[in-house]
Formats: sequence, C-alpha cells, structure tokens
Amino acid sequence: MSDTENTGQPGELAAETKVSRRTLLGAGVVGAGAAGLAGAAGLTGGMVIGATPAFAKEAAESTDIPPGKLDDYYGVWSGGQSGELRILGVPSMRELIRVPVFNLDGGIGWGITNESKRVLGANAPINGDTHHVHMSQTDGHYDGKYLFVNDKANTRVARIRCDIMRTDKITNIPNAQAIHGLRVQRVPHTKYVFCNNEFRVPHPNDGRDLADPKKYFAVFTALDAETMKVAWQVLVDGNLDNTETDYTGKYVGSTCYNSEGATDLAGMMDAERDWVVYFNIARIEAAVKAGKYKTYEDPNVPVVDGRHGSDLTLYVPVPKNPHGINASPDGKYVIAAGKLSPTVTVMSWKKIDEWFEGKLKNPRDVVVAEPELGLGPLHTTYDGRGNAYTTLFIDSQVCKWNIADALRAAKGEKVNYIRQKLDVNFQPGHNKASMAETRDADGKWLISLNKFSKDRFLHVGPLHPDNDQLIDISGDEMKLVSDNPVYCEPHDCFMIKRDLLEKHVKRIWDRKDPFFAETVAMAKKDGINLESDNKVIRDGKKVRVYMTSIAPVYGLTEFEVNKGDEVTVTITNMDDVEDLTHGFCLANHGINMEISPHETASVTFTADKAGVYWYYCTFFCHALHLEMRGRMLVKA
Repeated sequence: MSDTENTGQPGELAAETKVSRRTLLGAGVVGAGAAGLAGAAGLTGGMVIGATPAFAKEAAESTDIPPGKLDDYYGVWSGGQSGELRILGVPSMRELIRVPVFNLDGGIGWGITNESKRVLGANAPINGDTHHVHMSQTDGHYDGKYLFVNDKANTRVARIRCDIMRTDKITNIPNAQAIHGLRVQRVPHTKYVFCNNEFRVPHPNDGRDLADPKKYFAVFTALDAETMKVAWQVLVDGNLDNTETDYTGKYVGSTCYNSEGATDLAGMMDAERDWVVYFNIARIEAAVKAGKYKTYEDPNVPVVDGRHGSDLTLYVPVPKNPHGINASPDGKYVIAAGKLSPTVTVMSWKKIDEWFEGKLKNPRDVVVAEPELGLGPLHTTYDGRGNAYTTLFIDSQVCKWNIADALRAAKGEKVNYIRQKLDVNFQPGHNKASMAETRDADGKWLISLNKFSKDRFLHVGPLHPDNDQLIDISGDEMKLVSDNPVYCEPHDCFMIKRDLLEKHVKRIWDRKDPFFAETVAMAKKDGINLESDNKVIRDGKKVRVYMTSIAPVYGLTEFEVNKGDEVTVTITNMDDVEDLTHGFCLANHGINMEISPHETASVTFTADKAGVYWYYCTFFCHALHLEMRGRMLVKA
C-alpha cells in the first residue's frame, strides 16, 4: 500500500504507511511540538495516486485553457509578505492581475498617486503581510461586492471593491497588535468583518508592564463592513489565531493558543489543551448598547469583557495549540485543527446554540467527534458531498475524510472515516476547495498551498518559490493535476465561479466613481472640465496641471513651473477602448501612475530640480506609443 492509499481503521495508518518517510518523526512530534516541526523540513517527496503517463496527459488536458477560452473560476490569493492580492484563473492557474493593498506598486502608482495615498492614509507604512482574504456574502452566498484582507505586520484591515479591484478603505485596529484571522459574517449579509488580534500586549503599552504577562491581553474585533469603522471589541484570554462564522448570523468562533499566557515557545506548548472561543453576537451588541464596556486607546471603540466566566463567550477546550477553524457548508459543523495533536475537533453549531441557551453545562458537550487524521493538521475545507479535506503539515499530505463516518466512529462504531491521503509537496498550510466558504461548495477543485517546493522547479537562488498544487476532487479519488510556483508567501485563497464575479466587474471606469471624487472636486473648484480642458492653474507656489490623454497624445505636451513649486498633475483618460490604458511617468522624479479608460488620476510632487524633464506613457497604447510624451520645464 502506498502513502496515498486509504488507511485502515479510524485514526490508524496502514502498516506500510507507518514505516514511510511520513512517520519517521514518530509520536514524539506531537509531544515535542516545535522539535517535530523543525524536523519536518527535511522530508522528501512521495508518490501520487494516478501519476502515470496516461494520467499526466489527462491532468494536463483538464487544466488546458485554449486561446480565446476562459477559466471556469476566479481564484483570489493573498500575497503574503508582498502586502498585495493576486487574481488567478482556475484551473489554468494563470495569474491575471495583482491588486496592491498595503504595498507600493510602481506599475500602477499605488502609494504614489493622490488617490491611493488617500486610501493608505498619511505616513502609512508601505509594506504589509496579507494572510486571509474573504469575499462579502449574502445569506451564505458570495455577492461579488467586497474583498477583505488583513495586514498582520501593521495591524490593519483593508477592503477591496470587486467592481474595480481597487482597495478603497484601510482601517487601523486599535487596542491590538497583529491582525491574523479574518472572516465575514455570512447571514443575513456581511454586516461585520471579524478580526483576530494574535499578539497579547499590555495596555497601556508604554513600557510599564513589560515583565508582567498577566497584564497583557488580546481583543476580538468587529468591523462595520460598510463604514469600515470598528463597531466593538471583546477582551479575550489567550492568543487568537483563526476565526470562522456560522450560517445563522448568531456566532463567530476563534481558535486560541497560549492558554498558558506564556511569552516563550516552551511555555506556549505546556498545556495539553487550549480552546476555541465562541462569541454571541447579539449578546455583545446588547452589552455595548447598555454601556457595559470600557475604552482603551480609542475612546470611540467599546471593549466588552469576554474572558472566562463571561456570558458573552463560550470557551471550548480542544487539543493542542489549535490553528485552523472552518465551518461546513451545510451549516451543521465547525472543525478546529489541533496542529500539535493528530486530531481535529468537530463541533456542532446546534449544540453551541444549546449551550448559550443553558441546555448544556460542560463546554465540551458541543464536541461531537475528534477524529485522528495524521501529524500536523492545520486547515480543513469541504466538497459539499459530506467530505472534509484537512492539510497535514508534518506528514506533507492532504487527508480526505467523511464527516458522517467520523461521527459514527465517535459513537463507537467500527467504521473507516478516512477516504484517502494524498502526498503534496511539501508542508501544506491552507487548502481551499472551490466555492467551499459558502453554501455552494461544488467539489470540483482543491488548492493545497504548500510552504516548500524543494526540487519541483528550476533553482533560482536561496529563496525558493512556494508551491500551490491544484487537485481534482470531482471523483472518488483526489488527483494532483498541476504544480504552480508562487512568490512568497500566498497564505490563503478562495475560488468563486466565473459567472458569479464577472457580472460585477466593470470593464471601463464610471466617470462618477467615488474613487477619484476628491480629485474631480478639486478640478471643479478650479473651473476645470476634466474631460476636455488642458490647462495650468497657478496658485502662488502651488501649480495644478490638468490634461487629457487620448492615444497617442497628452492634452499638454509641455508645461512650465518654477523650482520649488508644489506641482499636482491630473490626467483623465478619454479613450473608450476598454483595455487602452495610459501611464504617466515623469523622468528622474520617481513618479509613475496608470490611468485606465475614463479614469482620472493625479500625483503631487515638488519640482526641486531645474531643467527639462520628459514625461511619457508607460502602457503600450498605440503604434506611436513611444512618441506619446511631453516636457516639464523647471525654471531655476
């Protein structure tokens, strides 16, 4: 039996698997925790079911999108340390566009244009660490309105409009340090975006309580999805990790590790159980309305106490240093992965309801199964047919298992709930099945986001690409169909059917779009018609230059300023062809911006060097593209 074949009894590995590379670390991995994780980096590859020449041809054909044809799904990836989002086509895995969020993007001028600076905020750091990206929902279905993503590095959350794929709001989260897990409320719609504060810090964090971790705390945050203002926060015990919402709109749950309250690695692994904490949304809202809260850094942000003993929360003990938490698309269960335990914990939303109603006394009564899957379980996704797929980081596998059979096994029946284990390359973190974050999980594709790639790709230096593997889950067996090198580190992703999103995406800008409304208001104040006027407005040391662009010319081919002037250049692209984008790059000034059809964009800088400086179009727009240029004349 190979590493990828079905195992025997529940929670057991087949005899051949027990002596494979996957279990050389032994049971000590679970107990030793960090030592096992470190050892996992040395594992090597394994066989994949169906990896025959015939299957390889079939796999290639299943992901081949011929010229003129479109992918069936959009895939939305977080960009990790790049601070961006990435949009891919699935199953081709072709990257379509990158959406800058917390990062500087010279290609379109994000972090350079006035419009993007208004979103980023004054003096905002131009770096980020995006982990979890999710789309707004209505009644548990994707609605194509917004994307939301966290910045763990700088404790921020951003909103991206799906119609233009531009970031339009960024919120700094007070009372917190490092926003990690993030989820949207599913029902009745995305009223709230829920955000986990991972690192505990003292408050006030001014140095007085550095050596007293008992005075550290973390908060759980609810953002208003429309205003992007913090609605409320909940004080919690432990370090919050990942979060998940139900399909009724009543609850949201978060995995918590470091129940020990430690500040060192060994201390954080001491307890055999940590917990999942569930938040009762209605009770929290009522407490805030009744004034039962405190404020800390921001006097406008109410913080209620949800630590142990609060009637606002439920703490369910689970093993050990839990990480991922994922709700099943049928709305019945939510599953937390043990990370340093070979098990996942299956909890019932109905029983969570009963606990808050006072019908259950022991928090563990909400647990309906705790199946053993393998070493290093991290995240779980679903196919909509009753099967779950859990990544095993240390085993470098995806485990397919049946939820109903796991529940039967928990009641003592002799049933094999594990359907298959598939080797992936290597050390998978998140995985995501198509449409699996909604009621509409369709069980077609699965992405395994692997942290290591080793010998899968050409060597490009000490920094290796990650490896996102596409897996076909439409049949009885998982089949690996493609390896896809990716720039570090796309932490998470999701897939949405093409027709559900493309109907929301604009092909050309609306002239009344609020994204550049402030620039339009500035022009109106100057008496400028942005669609026809090409003028220079002088206001003392401030100069505002307005021009149109129509391939292959700018409305102004030269303008003159004085050294030391503050110059604002505003350009409106009047071309009607939907992909006829222009750029504006000012030589030797570090300025480049993109202006798509019917868009207005602006940039402000100081003309601090006398001389002639050419500006030119950076998007190949016409046969005379290279001739699309002009001069800025700076007088001494």
